[in-house]
Amino acid sequence: MGACSLTTWISLFVVVVVPSAVVSGQEIITAKSGQDNIPLLCRAPNNKTTHVEWRRTDLWKEYVLLYRDGHLYPDNQHPSFKNRVDLQDRQMKDGDVSLILNNVTTADNGTYECRVFMEDTRSWKSISIIHLIVVDPPGQTGGHTENGGKEDEGKEAGGTESEGKNAEFDLLTVGLLVAAVLFFAFVFFLIYRKYKAQQKQVSYKPPIEIQPV
Repeated sequence: MGACSLTTWISLFVVVVVPSAVVSGQEIITAKSGQDNIPLLCRAPNNKTTHVEWRRTDLWKEYVLLYRDGHLYPDNQHPSFKNRVDLQDRQMKDGDVSLILNNVTTADNGTYECRVFMEDTRSWKSISIIHLIVVDPPGQTGGHTENGGKEDEGKEAGGTESEGKNAEFDLLTVGLLVAAVLFFAFVFFLIYRKYKAQQKQVSYKPPIEIQPV
């Protein structure tokens, strides 16, 4: 009975704490600044997909890429991704709607969502979520900018304002994640200690009083 109870508590710890550290269905991709052909993989559930949309969660209305009926739509595309992104296969064979990102910089850090339009429900469905982390190689800072790589006057060396915001967002996410894991680990420790104390109480037997002869 004791072993079964302990197994139950451990299982509860795994169910509660592990999802805080790893989100199912999400992937982390790392790259170095300046790299080309960085694939963000995504596969639609069927081969009849004609609409695919890639978004970054912090860009709100502007998308990374929109492909519909055999055409790219750049009208509402975020300026930083123009001429730098494409589908891995525009024919989308076998439901392949993966995104290819070129000349990446630390400004590309963020969470990317792949969505396809489902004809049966006439609605968009999220297929995959990918966290992209881009780092500068040692001795290199900055990267591609819209003005051909020259940083604007008045900005401090080592990154743009958007890069700083992305870095702060990543640090905040990691900090919250670590805090959540530590919190649940502490809760589990308290529960386990209480469980051991209860086990000691159950196993303790008071001495038998000597009966008079």
